Amino acid sequence: MHKKPFLTAASAAALLTLGACGGEPQTVNTYDAQAEALKNAAPVVLPPAITASRTYRCSDNSLYYVDFYDNNTALIRTTQEGMPTSLTSADGTAPYAGEGYTVSANAENVRINNLSCHV
Repeated sequence: MHKKPFLTAASAAALLTLGACGGEPQTVNTYDAQAEALKNAAPVVLPPAITASRTYRCSDNSLYYVDFYDNNTALIRTTQEGMPTSLTSADGTAPYAGEGYTVSANAENVRINNLSCHV
């Protein structure tokens, strides 16, 4: 019996809320200020992907950390968190060379600066 006044009040509140909206259709602004710039923008170029990341132990017991990328480059470090040195491969074939380092190939057994090294 007490539910009837509650339902009447709830429906009246809903009608008042909907009545405040008005019958006019609402206009949405679809102007995009960057649309022209995005249409004329150059395509996005992704950074090179790592194809292999290897740790080498060499014949003098030294360690080298080398990351090989799919754009014919590699990064070599002498410590795991050390500063990398960038190496490049001239035409996509080994060796990778740069700033005092050479790596003979992207393989498990390589030569780094004339030292025999393996994974």
